[in-house]
Amino acid sequence: MSIPAEVSFTSETIPVLPQHRFPETNLERYLHEHLAGFTPPLQVAQVEGGMSNPTYILTDGAGQRYVLRKKPPGKLLPSAHAVDREFRVIAALAQTPVPVARARIFCGDPTVIGTAFYLMDFVEGRVLRSYALPSMTPAERRAIYEAMIDTLAALHLVDYRAVGLEGYGRVGGYLARQVHRWSQQYEASKTEEVPAMEKLMAWLPRHIPADEETTIVHGDYRLENLIFHPTEPRVLAVLDWELSTLGAPLSDVAYNCLPYHVADPLRGDIIHLDYTGYGIPSEEEYLARYCARTGRTRVEHWRFYIILSLFRLAAISQGVYKRGLEGNASSPAALSRRDRCRELAAAAWALVEQSGDLP
Repeated sequence: MSIPAEVSFTSETIPVLPQHRFPETNLERYLHEHLAGFTPPLQVAQVEGGMSNPTYILTDGAGQRYVLRKKPPGKLLPSAHAVDREFRVIAALAQTPVPVARARIFCGDPTVIGTAFYLMDFVEGRVLRSYALPSMTPAERRAIYEAMIDTLAALHLVDYRAVGLEGYGRVGGYLARQVHRWSQQYEASKTEEVPAMEKLMAWLPRHIPADEETTIVHGDYRLENLIFHPTEPRVLAVLDWELSTLGAPLSDVAYNCLPYHVADPLRGDIIHLDYTGYGIPSEEEYLARYCARTGRTRVEHWRFYIILSLFRLAAISQGVYKRGLEGNASSPAALSRRDRCRELAAAAWALVEQSGDLP
């Protein structure tokens, strides 16, 4: 059976990139001492893709597979690459309806492999790389999108206090902190002047809505960060919790809806589709399903959330590109993000201009 180009399986790996190698003997010794059932020898391969924390598949001598996530090498931006937070949230969500891989070990000792890392169970399944899902039928596309938004709704319905995540983030003020954080991160990774980013950094703080609703938020919720069942439109695990915290749930929804507003050169374009015929729900249908699942009657301040999400992704893209220049990005594709910050910022400022709500 031929595999469509936009689909990859979680078992697909590449040899460990030179800049992401670590002392495998040290790790084998550590796992033998701390991981129940681990059998030497250890084999290590890297997962291709991803722009932040390097990810590896470990196979022990008995054929048992695990996934290791670690910080990248080199000088890092403040508060970035928080693998300890990733481990904490997936461990907390294990007994909820949110599908996650089983958390195994967190190691904060940098003397083992050079950085902090954590281990979780390997989950066999599909990773869907294209928003348009070109190889699927209309019914399959709709089912995939519905599973994606249903899983996000399930996350936002989790009582963070009941699962031990009180204190995982601050309650209230999330949007203001996001504006401040990503403005700082952008400034720290800036390689050239992007006028639209400067204008957004001035506009956003003055237009923050008074929305103090607080839930667990993923922070990078998109199609490529989900593992689907090998043959069914069912989410088996949500990945990449690095940016998760307590915050405004609509920020997650808006970020997830960005493909309706901007094309991605690596993941495709769904902006001008005939949604009814193609099978992918329109943004309005997608939001209506989220509202139905979470008990909302409507979504307010939607344009602000989209503008903030575009700004945030622009800042993230700039950080990815800067790490690519410095040679410590998780993927060689990082350098291809050179113009992405400028493109996303322009799209965000165009929405500001369309709203007529200028400074």
